[in-house]
Amino acid sequence: MIVSYLLSSGSLAAASLAQLVTFAILARALGPAEFGLFVQITAATAIAAQICGLGASDCLLRRVAREPASYPDLLGHNLLLIGLTGALLVLGGVAAMASWTRIGSGPSIALSTIALLFLANVVLVRLILLVETVFLGLGQVRAANRSVVGFAIARTATAALACIAFHAASLAEWAVWQFCGHLLYALLGLIWLRPLGRPHFKILREELRSGVLFSSQFVVRAIRSNVDLFVIGLFMPIETVGSYGVARRIMDSSYLSIDAFNRLIYPRFARASRDGLHLALPAAKHALVAALGLGVATFLILFMLAPELPRLFGHEYHDLAFFVRCLSGTVVLIGAWAVAMDLLGASGRQGARALILNSTNLAGSGLIAAATWLAAPIGTFVALYVIEGSLVVSAWLVVLRLVRRSRRDADESGSAASLSGSVLDDAAVDPGRRSLAAVEEAER
Repeated sequence: MIVSYLLSSGSLAAASLAQLVTFAILARALGPAEFGLFVQITAATAIAAQICGLGASDCLLRRVAREPASYPDLLGHNLLLIGLTGALLVLGGVAAMASWTRIGSGPSIALSTIALLFLANVVLVRLILLVETVFLGLGQVRAANRSVVGFAIARTATAALACIAFHAASLAEWAVWQFCGHLLYALLGLIWLRPLGRPHFKILREELRSGVLFSSQFVVRAIRSNVDLFVIGLFMPIETVGSYGVARRIMDSSYLSIDAFNRLIYPRFARASRDGLHLALPAAKHALVAALGLGVATFLILFMLAPELPRLFGHEYHDLAFFVRCLSGTVVLIGAWAVAMDLLGASGRQGARALILNSTNLAGSGLIAAATWLAAPIGTFVALYVIEGSLVVSAWLVVLRLVRRSRRDADESGSAASLSGSVLDDAAVDPGRRSLAAVEEAER
């Protein structure tokens, strides 16, 4: 497990570093105003990307880890849903963001630019992430790591080629470069999947409900995670949105230390919880300790390095160090509740998981919007810590309650089986009691 984590975290750390370099290149090339507009559109595409595919990746990871022969059906199920939902999301996203950018104080943007950004960041990104999910489900961690690192390097190379070599300095130019880069890498990912077998294109109706529940958790979380960017954009200059957006992207990259661990334990939780949730609790406790350790280490690194970040992204982003230091503690809380959520999801309890995440994040979206409107940005930070802390408490309370229920059900099943076996053994010893034993068994 330690070796696998080192390989997984190493790949995601390399990907995280590449993403930060990409963001630094774009921040310098586009400038605070256009970069702030790019951050807002990226926030919208982050929400749409969670809807795209209707959570079908979860059933692929869960079922392929248990039954590798189901891979062709699940791959076709994913591709169909990504295509259908992606088309609708691009059309709706272009219309919504065109209206939103006219309300804000940022520069104007063409519809074609918005469409390219949505196609790249929603449909193509979802296809690229599907490649990683397939390899993880099949237990090919090295191939999954290769996919993650390769995508990050491809994005950095595209940004460097566009902004440094060809001097792209506008969002319209970057949209074209990003779309072409994502398209090439998505095609490469599909080539990697080709030897694994052809997909069977059909919708698995029995997985739709579970997928929607899984997807809804991340949709609501994406809304909660990005509502502050939209509200800040209404009440503060677009340049401040740029600084805050850089800080948020740095925090998103820092969560990869937790994600590297969770992507390994999720299939393990799925196997351990097959015969009862309580059987996976010991592994979850060990995972919680490890996740907290990773979170604390990440927090300390971010807090110490924050004053140096403007040198990387540009001195125009003068609020960046303050924003990063204020947000850095959230990674510890995220590590604490992520283990509980993965345990619920891997054991097939998507309803409980969705209830916790959706209710907390829906309430949190309103809290963040109100706090940002009343006292941005300090109110935003306070609201974020309240929400993450609430998730930690509610997630582990639900897990412990379900574990007690699972253990009780297992004990009752074991007692019933023992009693049934005892009755049948007595009947075998005394043939005269066989009919009586049969009647009692039938009554039960």
